[in-house]
Amino acid sequence: MAYTPKDYAKLIGMEGFSETLLKNHFTLYQGYVTNTNKVLDTLAQMLKDDKAGTPEFAELKRRVGWEFNGMRLHEYYFENLGGKAPLDQNSPLVKKLAEEFGSYDAWEKDFKATGAMRGIGWVVLYQDSTNRKLMNFWINEHDVAHPAGCNPLLIMDVFEHAFMLDYGLKKADYIGAFFKNIDWSAVGARMK
Repeated sequence: MAYTPKDYAKLIGMEGFSETLLKNHFTLYQGYVTNTNKVLDTLAQMLKDDKAGTPEFAELKRRVGWEFNGMRLHEYYFENLGGKAPLDQNSPLVKKLAEEFGSYDAWEKDFKATGAMRGIGWVVLYQDSTNRKLMNFWINEHDVAHPAGCNPLLIMDVFEHAFMLDYGLKKADYIGAFFKNIDWSAVGARMK
């Protein structure tokens, strides 16, 4: 079954994100969906044609992680945006962040500092499925450095396409706009 791009047009008009930036970002995301489907279809056909032992098959198997994770990380990212309500300071999420990081403010400082690092990639607040511990991770490439067995709670895209059009090199300003638009209910719902 093919993947279908989700519609995130409801995010247009979000404070700190221009319509042009969002539409460009949606187009990029749709490309990941299209390429995920193409790679999966090609792999299935190669398997039918008994070409699984070829270098081309191996390279496409490696490539599918890039395309799929590019698709899925963008979905998580868009789905944790568009919030208008402030974070409920009595929520289980805030209590867990304070337990793990000492306070919500300490967690936010770490998350923002991770996002402000030089480089491109993603910042993800993960919850370890084994011990429920929360950790902020830097993901340099879509398909590399994801902690095994962890559940993504909050995803921030820090590839240039997510902010350069509106903020140029002022990544910290983009991070500030991102935080003003987090849908905390979506983030909290991801927590186990």
